[in-house]
Amino acid sequence: MQSSITRIAREIAASKAFIGSDLRLVVLPEYALTGFPMSESIEAWRDKACLRADDPLLDSLAEIAQKQGIFLAINAYDIDRHFPDFYFQSSYVFDEQGTICLRYRRLISMYAPTPHDVWPRYLDQYGLDAVFPVARTAIGNLAAIASEEILYPEIARTLALRGAEIFLHSTSEVGSVESTPKAICKRARAIENLAYVVSANSAGIVGTAIPAQSTDGMSTIIDYKGHALIQAGFGESMVANSSIDVRAQREWRRRPGMSNLLARQRTELFATSYANTSVYPANTLASGKATRSHFLQTQQQTIESLVARGILQ
Repeated sequence: MQSSITRIAREIAASKAFIGSDLRLVVLPEYALTGFPMSESIEAWRDKACLRADDPLLDSLAEIAQKQGIFLAINAYDIDRHFPDFYFQSSYVFDEQGTICLRYRRLISMYAPTPHDVWPRYLDQYGLDAVFPVARTAIGNLAAIASEEILYPEIARTLALRGAEIFLHSTSEVGSVESTPKAICKRARAIENLAYVVSANSAGIVGTAIPAQSTDGMSTIIDYKGHALIQAGFGESMVANSSIDVRAQREWRRRPGMSNLLARQRTELFATSYANTSVYPANTLASGKATRSHFLQTQQQTIESLVARGILQ
C-alpha cells in the first residue's frame, strides 16, 4: 500500500506539472491502494488491507495533498474501533493543508459491511451528518459517492440537499465506448442535482484471475448540465482534467426555470412511501459477525419479501 502511495505521489506531481500549477482537486479511483477482496474472508481482509485511524499511510496521503497544494480524494478500506469485527469502505478527502476534511463511508455494497448494516449503533455513535457528509471548502462543497452508488439517485439527492456541489466519484467499472449504466447515471445525477461529477475509474486491476483490463478507463468530468467536459481513454491517464466553474453553477442553481430540477423537487410527495416501505433491511450485522455469504442470503430474503408483499411479481 505504501508502494502504491509512493507511485501515486510521483504521478500526481508529474500530472500537475503538465496540467498546470493551478490544479486544485485530484480524485483517485476505487481500489487505488489495495485492489478488492477475492477469496479473503471479512476478517482476513480487515487484517490485511484496511487503514486504521492512526495509520501512517494516512499521513503519507496527507503529505501528498499538502506538498502539491491540492484537495486529494481517495477511496480505501478502513477499520472503526467501535465496530472491530469488520471494516467499511470509505472515501477520504484531504485538503491543501493535509487535513482530512471529509470522510464518507459507502452505504450500499453487495459484499461488504456498511453503516446501514449496524444502523442504530452507527447513528448513536456518529449521527446522520456523518452518514451524509458535505465539506464546504474554498473550491466548493464536496461530497463523495463510492463506485456503484452512482446508480442510486437517493444518495446523490440527499447530499445535494445538504449543499453538495461537486460529487467525487471513485469507481472501478467497465470502460466501454457504449453507454454503460454507470455512464448514464453519472449524467443523470449531474442533471438531477445541478452538480458536477468528477469520476475516476481504475486503469485495470492486476494480480487477480479476472482479466486485468476488465475495469479500465473512461474517467470523466460531467458538468451541472450533464455535459461531459472531458473524458479519458483507456489505461493510466491524467487526461480527464478540466476547469470547474462553481460560481457559474451557483448562479444556475439560483435561476428560476424548468431546468432547475433541484429547486422543483417536492420531497413531501415521496417521504411517506419511503418511510413506510423497507426493502433491504437495516441492522443485519447487529451481532457484529459478518461473512461474504450473509449479504447474498440477505438479498435473496429481500427479494422473497418483495414478492410476498406484491411489490415484485
